[in-house]
Amino acid sequence: MYAPDSGGGIWELLMLIKSNLCPWKDKEEIISLQMELESLKSKTTKAHDFSETTNFEQNDEPSLGSSLHLTSENLSPENVSEKRAKTIQILADALPKIVPYALINHREELLPLIMCVIERHPDSSTWDSLTHTLFNLIKRPDEQQRRIIMDACVNLAKNVGEMRTETEMLPQCWEQINHMYEERRLLVAQSCGEFAEFVRPEIRDSLILSIVQQFIEDSATVVREAAAHNLALLLPLFPTMDKYFKVEELMFQLVCDPSGVVVETTLKQLVPAVNKWGNKLDHILRVYSLIYQARFRLRCPPLSGVEGSMESHLRVLGERERWNVDVLLRMLEEILPYVHQKAIEKCPVSSDPKTTGTIFSKSFLELYAGGHVQLPAFEWLHADCFPALIQLACLLPPKEDNLRNQITKFLLAVSELYGDSYLTHIMLPVFLLAVGEEAELTFFPSATHSGIKVLCVLLIVDFIYITSLRPRTAVAKRLATMCVLPLLLACVLGGPSKHEQLAEYLRKLLVEGVPNQSMKYNAEIVDAVRTFEDHHGMIFNLLWEMVVSSNIDMKINAANLLKVIVPYIDAKVASTHILPALVGSDQNLSVKYASIDAFGAVAQNFRNDMIRVQMDAFLEDGSHEAAIAVIFQLTATPPSSDLMRRRERVNAFCEAIRALDATDISANSVRDFLMPAIQNLFRDSDALDPAHKEALEIIMKERSGGTFDTISKVMGAGLTSSVSSFFGEGGLLGKKESPEPPPEPVESPKATPSPPAEDTRLRRIMRGNFTDMLRGKAKGPEETQNQ
Repeated sequence: MYAPDSGGGIWELLMLIKSNLCPWKDKEEIISLQMELESLKSKTTKAHDFSETTNFEQNDEPSLGSSLHLTSENLSPENVSEKRAKTIQILADALPKIVPYALINHREELLPLIMCVIERHPDSSTWDSLTHTLFNLIKRPDEQQRRIIMDACVNLAKNVGEMRTETEMLPQCWEQINHMYEERRLLVAQSCGEFAEFVRPEIRDSLILSIVQQFIEDSATVVREAAAHNLALLLPLFPTMDKYFKVEELMFQLVCDPSGVVVETTLKQLVPAVNKWGNKLDHILRVYSLIYQARFRLRCPPLSGVEGSMESHLRVLGERERWNVDVLLRMLEEILPYVHQKAIEKCPVSSDPKTTGTIFSKSFLELYAGGHVQLPAFEWLHADCFPALIQLACLLPPKEDNLRNQITKFLLAVSELYGDSYLTHIMLPVFLLAVGEEAELTFFPSATHSGIKVLCVLLIVDFIYITSLRPRTAVAKRLATMCVLPLLLACVLGGPSKHEQLAEYLRKLLVEGVPNQSMKYNAEIVDAVRTFEDHHGMIFNLLWEMVVSSNIDMKINAANLLKVIVPYIDAKVASTHILPALVGSDQNLSVKYASIDAFGAVAQNFRNDMIRVQMDAFLEDGSHEAAIAVIFQLTATPPSSDLMRRRERVNAFCEAIRALDATDISANSVRDFLMPAIQNLFRDSDALDPAHKEALEIIMKERSGGTFDTISKVMGAGLTSSVSSFFGEGGLLGKKESPEPPPEPVESPKATPSPPAEDTRLRRIMRGNFTDMLRGKAKGPEETQNQ
């Protein structure tokens, strides 16, 4: 820091002014200031030189007398204080005139002078003025400049004390809350957590918390992320727990933020901080359950309005509801270790050496079943969490595989964390009951048996539980099979220690249970089994057994299962396992028709000569029904596009567009190429990853000049949900069989003559015309016609 009464410091100020300022408007004023600074420097230098003379020339009496007289006159406390005050006043008068003309990249060099005046000047209005200058030093500071200003503010707060920090600096923070530039709001959002240490404790959980709360509502993602980070820093400094419930509410608000960056910061920093600070995990878990009900079940309309149908129990998820459920499941996974740790802390039983250190061993579960152990955190999983997840699963339509995978990931984490005994004796009975199977409740306290049965059967009619061990209606059975069975297979029986039990259960479902099952029920079982991708090899072994069986229904089920598994395998597996199982000479028409459907599914995803040969054989058979089935599959194949492959293409487009956005593109290229490409990607919401969707929305908002909302409304009106238009009406098969894709007319947004139909904007992007876009060269109609 520059010392205000130091001659060297004043000279450095003068040099700073000379080197970093643009031409002054008032030359006389700067000349006057320079002369005054030179005078002060000269006087201070003379005093310093004469002081040295008194130390080294002791024998010169006349000189010593005059020196002592000069020293006492100029270096007395009153004169030093007066000179210091005068220097401070000079800086206070000069700095407001210097700062606007200093080069932006060098303004931070004025910070020591600004801080010195704020600390030492006696006038409060000068403090306020320079504190305002400090916060507004740079119009739109970058990350490095914000860090420098933040460090200066923290040092200033440390030096001036609590009262001045509260009365001078916090009001400046409040003024920046609604500033038009997000960089300035971000500066304050990043500073709040660091200021808290230098104000009174009662201010931390009142005014500073209010400032952070305002930034949590900010429209800029980076500001909300900084607010989440700084709220985590604030919590250990709060003097009391009075604001716990307010902080918890803010935490859940940030968890459900539409930005992935904000959610990630909240899950990794704020959630652990709230749990550690508040130590109210039980309340967090209760609120978590309420959030599910409020944000998902009560807001989503049913899939069908036909009362009593299975679809009437399923819910249609919008983008926001899907996002909320996804992040809440991720939050559940983040707090699982805390639930486990709290259960261990309250556990009266030490680890069992026979189970390699597992706390929740079989001996512990026997004590728990006898009512000798009361562990709310332990019971929460199987008494509240598992039933809530099964409720959620019973509301998800079949296409919501991503959310089901999140539930699977959490349940697998539970089985890994709590051990094999917990998996076998607690988790397995809960999910067996949920699918309507018999289960042993030996390791549950007798008082909870009826409650477990009620909670786990989960046969929902208007969200009211049916108090029965087994599903009583056909709709309830189908709902449990379609929604809960995939979780049982993938999470409970999918553990490393359950392979043999899984194979036995699959055999029971697919082979032994076929004669007693209706065809509709078989469809639900087949759809549930196909989601279990990690053990497709086990399923193929059972399929061969079904294919060679003499039971007609079993052969049909095998063909149906092969059909639904096709989108989840690669070409090699299809050629080695699927097609050999389908090719046969079975004369039963039902088996033959089921095989035709399975061949059609393979044709939609892979090219293989065996498909053409077998389809020819079906047509040569002379059966009218077989010919109709083949024609139906051939007409259904071209426009279809596998979701996995659509996602791969969409992801490639998204990465390319995000990379392109980082370059300098002309306005014409943005309008003619970039914006239409993004709009086309938005049309296939099923294939568009939420993270990519968020990034594209930000790009579109920044590039569209404020017309994003209008574009979004227009796009939401009747646009097809398919990205197959990117590649022509022929889809995958059409692209492979025909040398040239059919023309796709696209209406030009300009009044200029439209180019040939096959030369659409997106096709030009696909052909690699990024070079023209980077050069800012938009093709005119003449250039297009000359291609």
